[in-house]
Amino acid sequence: MRIFHSDRFEIPLPAGHRFPIRKYTLLRERLERSHDPRYRFEEAPRAADDVLTTAHEPSYVDRVMSGGLSAAEVRKLGFPWSEALVERSRRSVGATLAALNAALDEQVAVSLAGGTHHAHRATGGGFCVFNDIAAAALTAFQNKRAERILVVDCDVHQGDGTARILAAHSALYTFSIHSARNYPNHKASSDCDIALPDGVGDDEYLEYLELGLDRIGPVANPQAIVYLAGADPYAHDRLGRLKLTKAGLAQRDAMVFEFAERSNAAIAVVMGGGYAHAIEDIVDIHCRTVTAAADAWSRRNARSAVRSVFS
Repeated sequence: MRIFHSDRFEIPLPAGHRFPIRKYTLLRERLERSHDPRYRFEEAPRAADDVLTTAHEPSYVDRVMSGGLSAAEVRKLGFPWSEALVERSRRSVGATLAALNAALDEQVAVSLAGGTHHAHRATGGGFCVFNDIAAAALTAFQNKRAERILVVDCDVHQGDGTARILAAHSALYTFSIHSARNYPNHKASSDCDIALPDGVGDDEYLEYLELGLDRIGPVANPQAIVYLAGADPYAHDRLGRLKLTKAGLAQRDAMVFEFAERSNAAIAVVMGGGYAHAIEDIVDIHCRTVTAAADAWSRRNARSAVRSVFS
């Protein structure tokens, strides 16, 4: 299974910054130490300007590239501007697009970054510079890699930027299950939204997720899925308001992978948010998601091999 990473392109953040940037390096290193023979690590390619402008206004892309963001735009973004931020953001988009293309070829693939779903057409926000999900989905659609693409956003925060960017595209569907009272304050309208009250735990969350997938599946009939597997619905997340355990999050992953298999849809996984007090918890949750993706990749490719023998 192909795994795309971009953590070697580091973002210089001030001491005490609340974004846990180290989680990406720690995740890659932990996965590499597992020596799982199914993992094929690849450095993320650099997204070209024409990929970025599928999702963003050229003037916004130009301001990001040149360091021309206003002070208000930088505050909204939550990161100080730097050339390193530009490069890392390009690589994050490139990783998601590469993972989506790889999944369309090989059933399942993973980006060890991405999930920057708060970036809108003309602005960033919430630690999101470019919207990797929207850019990847639009590029794959325009390149005729897939006719119908579904975004399954299981971050604790609503995928507002993704919903708004893809709203005009009838073949690109958005589903978000999130905390109702969390960021962003002004929610968008996804094709299917499930806004959960504070304190929802494993059982109730999984029931709502199943209902949402059952509702959106026949409408979207996806050939490809981009799965945003946020670690922030975790009970001990600093920025979440839900109460899922690690076991519950693992069941969430399994449910999404089973949905993709039933739909006969390729699935590209991106990591999304995670702000637990202990960074090891974030890494553990993301690592379990990658392992579940590899298990799904193994099952699906084994079935494909059997079918080819009898075809």
